[in-house]
Amino acid sequence: MTADDRSARALARLLAGVGTLHFLAPKPFDALVPRRLPGTPRAWTYASGAAELAVAAAVALPRTRRAGALAAAGLFAAVFPANVKMARDWRHRPAPLKALAYGRLPAQLPLIGWALHTARAATPPSAE
Repeated sequence: MTADDRSARALARLLAGVGTLHFLAPKPFDALVPRRLPGTPRAWTYASGAAELAVAAAVALPRTRRAGALAAAGLFAAVFPANVKMARDWRHRPAPLKALAYGRLPAQLPLIGWALHTARAATPPSAE
């Protein structure tokens, strides 16, 4: 197994773990859903959890890895407004919690980069 395969599997595990948490402990995720979105926060929590699980499966399988990794990059970008909401909502919390909330904002960039690297590594050299 190559380093790129191990990296892709780690990305798939991360996505599957977080996706599973959306169903096992949905309440913290509900609080991150921007109020502007139609429907209930719980519906968005479950939908995003299902999306993370589907993307995890796609990244885990070599045949669908490229598409799955591109979807992961899009998913990481799409949840950025939830991280902004968390930072805004937590701005008056104690310093360690506020730092956690603010730290999530720039953390999306390496996740997007990881997903894009996984997509590039999954592309056969002859297809480039």
